[in-house]
Amino acid sequence: MAHAAMAMDRTDADRVVQAWLASIAMLVLLMIIVGGATRLTDSGLSITEWKPILGAIPPLTEAHWLEALEKYRQIPEYQIVNKGMSLDEFKFIYWWEWGHRFLGRIIGLAFALPLAIFAWRGMLRPGALPKYLGVLALGGLQGAIGWYMVSSGLVDRIDVSHYRLALHLSVAFLILGLLVWLAMDLSDTPGIIRSAPLPANAVAVALIIVLIVFAQVALGAFVAGLKAGLAYNTWPLMNGQFIPDDIFAMSPWLINFVENAVTVQFNHRLVAYIVVALGLWHCVSILRSGTSGEVRSSALLLAAGLLAQMALGIVTLLHAVPIGLGIAHQGFAAIVLAIAVRHLWLVRHATTGQVSRVR
Repeated sequence: MAHAAMAMDRTDADRVVQAWLASIAMLVLLMIIVGGATRLTDSGLSITEWKPILGAIPPLTEAHWLEALEKYRQIPEYQIVNKGMSLDEFKFIYWWEWGHRFLGRIIGLAFALPLAIFAWRGMLRPGALPKYLGVLALGGLQGAIGWYMVSSGLVDRIDVSHYRLALHLSVAFLILGLLVWLAMDLSDTPGIIRSAPLPANAVAVALIIVLIVFAQVALGAFVAGLKAGLAYNTWPLMNGQFIPDDIFAMSPWLINFVENAVTVQFNHRLVAYIVVALGLWHCVSILRSGTSGEVRSSALLLAAGLLAQMALGIVTLLHAVPIGLGIAHQGFAAIVLAIAVRHLWLVRHATTGQVSRVR
């Protein structure tokens, strides 16, 4: 009887911790969306200081607002791009950046405080605490990376380094992926029905899809940082060609992959085709294997998500990256990553038989 009660307590604790991880993942998704809006509204350089504690308090008086505006007037973005900006216009971009930073602080507290309570009450599985502390440390590092990115645009530039932007966005997606995986680890026998064996390469292909999605996120950051989405706003061809003539316009040729907006856009398109094709092939192979249950539905969801994201990217491109579509494209990329990570977890556990149940 005591053993049954202990098992029930363990199950209840897992459910609570899993709900907490899912909530943090949703906050990280919101953070990615707000970050996209901050970038697309050119708000990221409006706060020229990094104050992890005092920075949580926004300007409260007219004098404080004027002081913040005066600091912004000292950087190249104001002097070259926004010279003469009114206080109301400055407040608009300031609130986006402040909101992005404040949400980061909220996520840190929402992760750290419940984690301390769960650890104190013994609600975590054995060996889980170091994993959660690792994610917490990565979140703190992400705050420092955010400032590292912003600082690149305060001197001698009118925007942030696209290399640092790619690092910042990639770490955000990494945190989201880890949260999804850790939440799935607490699943209570998810009902993976294996009426037939999965394809031998199912786990490897699912992992490759996750890795390509991560790579595509980094490429997307390069597209955003270089404004490469405006290079050619036609599809499926670029300037009437599948491979445009100016794809290697820079010298040495290798630099085109990271500095040429045309090449960066082309690469982003090409990787999209590759991951969608791989996702569709993977889905078909799983369906043909005869497997049913969560793995089957997850493969269908992944294929649909990849197709939808590519379609959204095409629409965003054809409309020259308006703010709404740009935000939607970045936000849905995070959802696709979550779907891909969940699918990898399901395939891996169905293949190894670690978690399975026939209904």
